Amino acid sequence: MKKIQLALLLLATMLMATSCVEDKVYEGPSKIESVTMMPEAPTSFDDIVITATVSGLQAVESATLNYTAGTDKGSLPMSGNGSTWTATIPAQPDGTKVTYTVTVVNEAGFTTVSPEKDFTVGDKPSDFSKLVLNELYGAADADSEKFIELYNNGDDPIKLKDVVIKKDEAEAWRGLAGEVIMGHSFFTIVGAKGTTERGISSGFSSKKSVLIELYDPNNNLVDKFQRGEKEDAWGNQSLAKVSGSWSRCPNGTGKFMITDVTTLGAKNPDTGTEDPTVVQ
Repeated sequence: MKKIQLALLLLATMLMATSCVEDKVYEGPSKIESVTMMPEAPTSFDDIVITATVSGLQAVESATLNYTAGTDKGSLPMSGNGSTWTATIPAQPDGTKVTYTVTVVNEAGFTTVSPEKDFTVGDKPSDFSKLVLNELYGAADADSEKFIELYNNGDDPIKLKDVVIKKDEAEAWRGLAGEVIMGHSFFTIVGAKGTTERGISSGFSSKKSVLIELYDPNNNLVDKFQRGEKEDAWGNQSLAKVSGSWSRCPNGTGKFMITDVTTLGAKNPDTGTEDPTVVQ
């Protein structure tokens, strides 16, 4: 009887040992099935979401996105659970080449690194034909409160670098790198006579003749606002004072109309009052 018990004990021990060996056979690295990015063709206005799909018998302990953008390097912890892990590369300047890999460490301590991928950030050319003068306000008592508002009638961003506003045929404002007007959005230049850091360098009166011209970076005239006539010089012709704004009604596309309420950085009214002194 003792021999039988001893044999059974020996058999149980052998089975347990075999089971442990078999468990270790299944320990191994995770497999990174795919690595994708959205959007697939990023611009300088887009954050880029990287998604890794992972499989394996061991749970993922950590996932890390390593990337190089130009000469800068970054490492981001990826969030997720189960098989899907994500991290976001911040928006990069136009023309930047970005390379990246995903590193996965599972609970068994095995590390897996994905093949390197890359993309280049590419912006669409700005369509300056969609850019218009949208609202002009020169009736404020303080020059710091006067403004000229631009509007983008298109779907895509317009970069304003080297876009020029001329007042009375002289340059009064020039866009800088980094100044952008998004699709169907507003960009307002507040302040006259240099009263604000990015204001109009010239004065702007609501009771005199004036010519405001908008030029693209290639010096093409894309829009203008004219009130009265030049005569011997712009601003020498006295006209009835307008207390409100000259606004495109409807917003972005209509004629310049007098509107009693200013709509700084917001949609213009659909209608206003005709100004016979404005050349349409």
